[in-house]
Amino acid sequence: MPLWQTRSASKIYQGGGAREIRALDGISLTIEQGACCALAGPSGSGKSTLLALLGALDRPTAGEVLFDGQTLAGLSDIGLARIRRRFGFVFQNFSLLARLSVWENVSYPLVPRGIGRGQRRSLAQKLLEPLGLADRLNDPADQLSGGEQQRVAVARALAAEPTALLADEPTSQLDQAGAESLWETFDDLCRRGMTLVVCSHDPLFMARANQVVYVESGKLRDAGS
Repeated sequence: MPLWQTRSASKIYQGGGAREIRALDGISLTIEQGACCALAGPSGSGKSTLLALLGALDRPTAGEVLFDGQTLAGLSDIGLARIRRRFGFVFQNFSLLARLSVWENVSYPLVPRGIGRGQRRSLAQKLLEPLGLADRLNDPADQLSGGEQQRVAVARALAAEPTALLADEPTSQLDQAGAESLWETFDDLCRRGMTLVVCSHDPLFMARANQVVYVESGKLRDAGS
């Protein structure tokens, strides 16, 4: 069953003067529920823009994006925000709150749900253990290395038990052992039925993904070309 579909989706930005920058150009794509999908391509190819459209973080200039059979076209900003609550996001810049502890950062998405402090801390610890950070629960996020912050961002993305996880280069600051550990975590998520869409240059993930989408100059490129 398709979880996402894009139909001739394009994203155009205005450059200097009347010049247009066509970040995406007529992308038509289907991602099935439970897929482990890699968005691959060189820097500037449009894959991060595509991830933003799938995550309802941006709107296409033309064409449409559908999630779970519902078109996102015409939804208000509040409507898009409701869709985003079904996703977990891992951004390249981590977007952690520096003065909060590791466990508070991980459990932050649970605060609006009224979950008590003790339960949130316990859930954070459970998420951090397989990522090797259970001993850093009380440390401020700004005392962590880049790789540790990246793993905290992954744990936070999973805290609200999302339908799908979207990640932009999640292993960019991890060593090979850390990357392998993270991909094993993602493998386990896929086995449990979560849908993953990940922008990545990492061959470890390419080998594990069951769908690889190549983006080049804003267009889809056939895997064999």
